[in-house]
Amino acid sequence: MRLLILGGTQFAGRALAEAALARSWEVTVFHRGRHEAPAGVRVLHGDRTAPGGLDALADGSWDVAVDTWSAAPAAVDTAARALAGRVGRFVYVSSCSVYAWPPPAGFTEDAPVVAAAPDAESTDYAADKRGGELAALAAFGPGASLLVRAGLILGPYENIGRLPYWLNRIAAGGRVLAPGPRGLPLQYIDVRDLVEWILDAAERGLSGPYNLVGPQGHATIGELLDHCLRVTGSAAELRWTDPGTVLAAGIEPWTQLPVWAPPDSEIYDALFRVDVSAALAAGLRARPVAETVADTWRWLCAVGGEAPVRPDRPPVGLDPDVEREVLGR
Repeated sequence: MRLLILGGTQFAGRALAEAALARSWEVTVFHRGRHEAPAGVRVLHGDRTAPGGLDALADGSWDVAVDTWSAAPAAVDTAARALAGRVGRFVYVSSCSVYAWPPPAGFTEDAPVVAAAPDAESTDYAADKRGGELAALAAFGPGASLLVRAGLILGPYENIGRLPYWLNRIAAGGRVLAPGPRGLPLQYIDVRDLVEWILDAAERGLSGPYNLVGPQGHATIGELLDHCLRVTGSAAELRWTDPGTVLAAGIEPWTQLPVWAPPDSEIYDALFRVDVSAALAAGLRARPVAETVADTWRWLCAVGGEAPVRPDRPPVGLDPDVEREVLGR
């Protein structure tokens, strides 16, 4: 298979390139040159937001193209139209954020989505991702477009900082504010499981939208943080704190305490109660949480302990002074 990745040097794109190379696919990576591409790929440079930025893609054909773009839909629109007729299938890595807020618990791919336009400039994340979907559909049609609506993604190469925050915080030791309840079910996907599903789906010629996150309750917040304790070898003390105390302190779920949302809330339903039956039926497999945590810690140590962070995303993590204040009450 001949694969073109628009991106391909960070997080999901990088994991995708490495997984495709492991299958002996012919991989081309088109990117701006700001980060080193994986060894073994063919590299094309260009800035899709600049005049003439797609010139490097003027020639060539591929069996499948995967786009991970997360900003202005117009950039997806321009690239998809430039590739139409020379690519067999176009995969757009979208997000469950495209669903109209608040999505109902257990929402499927048929749930209402936000309003968006394929040729729009950047507005907000949900509309940008939905606009990217519409751009893919406009250029390739519903039969040759695969829309991967990802949920929470964790694993090596993470450039958002969610699991790296917990690993580094627990490795630092001391009393750690652990948001409860301890048995709160989580729903996430290891980036490597995400990309393996994408490659399998491309080989099988799947099309249409798929919610792509692991099964509900694949792990709990307690299991996730316990594995962080084990892999770091830390003597930190997890102080489990009820959601009411966390919220009363003004702590923001998801951002200040990443990978957590209070149960029985709209944000919890949106993040951790996604129907993924279609993806499971199409072959989705989820590796154990212990493997995701251990491999992320191994990668984090290899890059010096500080994960790269995307400049277009807000920082995550709890201020140490706020943590001490809440734990001291």
